[in-house]
Amino acid sequence: MGTVAIETSGLGKSYQLGLSRRGYGTLRESMVETAKGSLGRLAGRRGERAAGDTLWALRDLSLTIEGGEVVGLIGHNGAGKSTLLKILSRIVEPTVGWADVTGRTGALLEVGTGFHPELTGRENVFLNGAILGMRRAEIRARFDEIVAFAEIERFLDTPVKRYSSGMSVRLAFAVAAHLEPEILLVDEVLAVGDAAFQRKSLGKMNEVAEAGRTVIFVSHNLAILQALCQRGILLERGEVLTDAPVTEAIDSYLRTLEKAAGVDLLERTDRDSRGYDESLIRRVQIEDSEGGHADTVVAGRPAVIAVEVTEALPMTECRLTIHNSLGHPVATLDSEVSAPVDVRDPELGPRIECAVAALPLLPGRYRIDVVLKGKRQIQDGLQAACFFDVEPGILQDRPTPISGADGDVVLSHAWRLPE
Repeated sequence: MGTVAIETSGLGKSYQLGLSRRGYGTLRESMVETAKGSLGRLAGRRGERAAGDTLWALRDLSLTIEGGEVVGLIGHNGAGKSTLLKILSRIVEPTVGWADVTGRTGALLEVGTGFHPELTGRENVFLNGAILGMRRAEIRARFDEIVAFAEIERFLDTPVKRYSSGMSVRLAFAVAAHLEPEILLVDEVLAVGDAAFQRKSLGKMNEVAEAGRTVIFVSHNLAILQALCQRGILLERGEVLTDAPVTEAIDSYLRTLEKAAGVDLLERTDRDSRGYDESLIRRVQIEDSEGGHADTVVAGRPAVIAVEVTEALPMTECRLTIHNSLGHPVATLDSEVSAPVDVRDPELGPRIECAVAALPLLPGRYRIDVVLKGKRQIQDGLQAACFFDVEPGILQDRPTPISGADGDVVLSHAWRLPE
C-alpha cells in the first residue's frame, strides 16, 4: 500500500442560512431584527432558531486517498464538492471531524484564488510559490515556463486586478501546475479559459498525474473525468454515495440525474447557486409537432423543447444544453445568440419554446440542462431537467443510422461517387 496523501474522518461542514444574499442590511432592518429578538425573549422563546436554518454541506465524510491517485469528484450542484476542496486546501475549517493532508498542496478553486489584486502577475507568481513553501530559487527556475504556459508575457508587470477572468485563470493554473505540488486540487475553473487553453491545461494535468502526484479534480464534464481519473467519488447532499472506479461512479451519477428529473422540478435542491430565484424552472418537456408531450421523438422530425417557469420576467433568456447518454454535451441552443426567426410573444406567458425544424440526433437517450435568465441575471439553472429518447427516422430523405452508430449528430450531406 502506498503513502496516504489525504485522509478524512467524520468530516462535516455546516453553514447558517437566513442571512441576506444580496448586499448589506439597512439600519432599519437591523433594528427590526433586534426588536424581534427582544420580543421573542420576553415571550419565553429564548434560544429558539427557525427549523432548517442550518445547511450541512458535508456530513460524516470519511475518505482515504493514496499518494499518486487521480480522483474525480462527481455530483450535482450543492453536493459538497467545492466545500471538500476548500477544507483540504485549508481555506475553511470543518465543523466536525478532521482532514489530514500530507504533502505540499496546490489549489485552483476559483478564478484568482490566492492572488493579490494590487500586485503584478510577476509578483503574484512569487507570492503563490512562497505560499506553496517553495524557495525563491525554485520559483525563479520555473518562472519562464510558467509565464510561457499562461501566455501573459505582455501583461506580466500589470496589476492582476486589471486581468480578465481568462488571463487570471491561465496564470493561476500555470502557477499551481508548474510549481510541482505533491497534491493538486482543481475545481471547475478550467471552464473559464478558451478551448485551446483547456486542451493545454488537460495535457498538463495528465503530465502531473503521470508524474505520480495526487490529483483531485472536480468537473461536470464527464468525458474529461473519464479520461483523467482512475477513481470516482460521487457526493450526494454532502455524503459519499459511490466510491468506485471512475466508470462505475459516472454510471451511478447518471442514474441519480435521471431519478432527479422524475420529481417535481420546483422541489429540486441542486439548482444553480448563482440563480436569483425570482423565476424558477417549473417543467421542461419535449413536444411533437402537434404540441403533445413526447418522451420519445423521431430523428428528422420537428420537435419543440418547452420550458415552463414560475414567472415571465423582463429580458427573459434561456440556454438549453443537450447531453448524450454518457453525459457528453452534444449541442447548445441559446436564445441570447439571436436570429431573425426569433420572436417575443406577449401572449406566451410564463413559457419558453425552442422549435427544432428537423431533429438531427442519432438514436439514443439524451438529457437537457437548462439555464434561465431574466433582468440580465441568471435566475435558475438545473442539470438533467428532462430526458428523452430518439428513434431512427429520415433526415432530408436519408434514413438516419440505427442505434450503435458512432457520434450523436446527423449532418445534412450529399455524396459524389465514382461509378
